[in-house]
Amino acid sequence: MMKVLVTRPLPKQVIEGLSGLDVTVRDSNVPMTVDEIAAALAAYDILLPTLGDALSAEAFTGSIRCKLLANFGVGYNHIDVAAAQAAGLAVTNTPGAVTDATADIALTLMLMACRRAGEGERMVRGGQWAGWHPTQMLGMHMSGKTVGIIGMGRIGQAIARRCHFGFGMQVVFHNRSQKEVDFPATQLPSLHAVMGAADVIVLAMPGGAETRHMIDAKALAAMQPHGVLVNIARGDVMDEAALIEALQAGQLAGAGLDVYEREPDVPQALINMENVTLLPHLGTAALEVRVDMGLMAVANIRAFAAGEELPNAV
Repeated sequence: MMKVLVTRPLPKQVIEGLSGLDVTVRDSNVPMTVDEIAAALAAYDILLPTLGDALSAEAFTGSIRCKLLANFGVGYNHIDVAAAQAAGLAVTNTPGAVTDATADIALTLMLMACRRAGEGERMVRGGQWAGWHPTQMLGMHMSGKTVGIIGMGRIGQAIARRCHFGFGMQVVFHNRSQKEVDFPATQLPSLHAVMGAADVIVLAMPGGAETRHMIDAKALAAMQPHGVLVNIARGDVMDEAALIEALQAGQLAGAGLDVYEREPDVPQALINMENVTLLPHLGTAALEVRVDMGLMAVANIRAFAAGEELPNAV
């Protein structure tokens, strides 16, 4: 019987889906240490890891029994896929299940940042609200504005559809390759062209070495002063220090962040800014979504155990 290690507690429906296998669930929500990863790769046939479990190239240099990394999540930049495959491991992920939930969080952050919702809630909770008046906390009306999507994959397109059909926004986007979509949207010739053209920028590209610090000081300098930036991608696509400097200099009006460069550490400078909305990586945080993600990982594990083609091989 194949031995499976689930690296974090998951919804019971997911664990039940692994019945018939020799399953161990690690009873901690803290990412695995280097030593834990090395021991797990040597002791288990299958790992079900997730964000934060750093499966770097060094992890695959010791004794390895494991043959499958069934990642819980669509993003897998915490896994050195090339090193894993060179060591004889297959890698899978869970695309599709996270698309709508992540797009919804993007719209949440867009509205909160544009309409100063976080600042307003803090005012009310702090007993600082003296009552309505005509010029109180004036934000940016989002309907009819231009949204710039950086990364027009599944999630980027889901965000763009919501913006266009729900808010009447014009959509411009940057993508590493030419992309045709089935709704009104214009692909601009460069990242900086999109940064400068949009009232709201949403980062939806994958993480990894190719996109690390893609949004740097130069990209931020291209934004309009009233612009708002939202990141629901990965924290390291953003040069966080450059973002802080740009916000402090007034190069953009505000930001909405669900991910951070060094999670769970959030710079105090961002915490101190009233024009920044901060969420604790809520992108897929709905029970049915997490169950769907887990069952997709289970399907990958079941297929591997049966010697069948992997449904979601990376």
